[in-house]
Amino acid sequence: MKNLILLLCFVAIVSCKDDYKRPEKISKVAITPILKDSTVSIRALEFNEEYLFYGASDHIGKRALNKELKLSLDDFKVSNGKQHFKNVMTYDDKPLNFRAIEIVNGTMFAVTIGNPARLYKLARKSTNPKLVYEELHENVFYDSMSFWNEQEGIAMGDPTDGCISIIITRDGGESWTKLSCDDLPKAIEGEAAFAASDTNITIVGDETWIATGGMVSRIMYSSDKGKSWEVYDTPIVQGKPTTGMYSLDFYDAKNGFAIGGDYTKPNDTLSNKIRTQDGGKTWQVLADGQSPGYRSCVQYIPNSNAQELVTVGFKGIDYSNDGGKSWEHLSDEGFYIIRFLNDSIAYAAGRGRISKLIFR
Repeated sequence: MKNLILLLCFVAIVSCKDDYKRPEKISKVAITPILKDSTVSIRALEFNEEYLFYGASDHIGKRALNKELKLSLDDFKVSNGKQHFKNVMTYDDKPLNFRAIEIVNGTMFAVTIGNPARLYKLARKSTNPKLVYEELHENVFYDSMSFWNEQEGIAMGDPTDGCISIIITRDGGESWTKLSCDDLPKAIEGEAAFAASDTNITIVGDETWIATGGMVSRIMYSSDKGKSWEVYDTPIVQGKPTTGMYSLDFYDAKNGFAIGGDYTKPNDTLSNKIRTQDGGKTWQVLADGQSPGYRSCVQYIPNSNAQELVTVGFKGIDYSNDGGKSWEHLSDEGFYIIRFLNDSIAYAAGRGRISKLIFR
């Protein structure tokens, strides 16, 4: 009888999990650590049905999602196995710092910050990353990367000459070409970007939006996968090297949201949250003077009709269910980046950790 009762309880628990339906409005978040290492900072995060991929301050790695509850949460030294692969790459005997990655059919692309910029391709079943692009320049600093499809991708970074740096691949990442400043909008003095969460670039179909920041914070827009470009002004706070957009997301081709501020003044809430409803041509400040302050990443919740957003930063997690007009603070736990699996589950990363977030 005891075994029967236990079996019925187990079935009931599983059924409840399977039938769980998230409430219309989120009011709390449960946070479960799945990876810990106090020595690293993680600002790039992607996943597929098998693995969680990440870029860290001294390596790239992947973690088996279906094994996350069986692994020791404090054991970060399991390397080159099926559960956890970790690869440290160096230049002049110093580890390279990765803040932008992209996963295309299980293949990982990762680009470094600083000089030299190095972009690696790691095939699905390989443990040896292949160097597919290198750029040496005292000002080189790549911030974000994304792909339109299996063959075509883009990465962006700070200006090295008179324009934002943009490199593009049209052959599945085997080779990358840097666009000439003759084919791009001219950068304004002090205009650059922030490698805060690998969310400077947003793609919907063939359309592409890029957020810049610093002394000037604007939107660069391409309707044709990077062949031609326009630029739009924004009302977000700007005028200092540490101000502007730190993160950008588009729900569809019309609705987009950007967040940022000044990371040196994280409690400032003026003009740090902006929204567009016309594809980025015009932007409006929302929740001006209201929390949250500085945040490093914002993402639309899937299937929310452009109404639900979550933003994270080292000051915590916040949620909006009215398109960004108002926000509710859910947690003080700090993260740099968040990526949604569905409308209630996400993965987030920050200093020394990756966690699974369940919104209820």
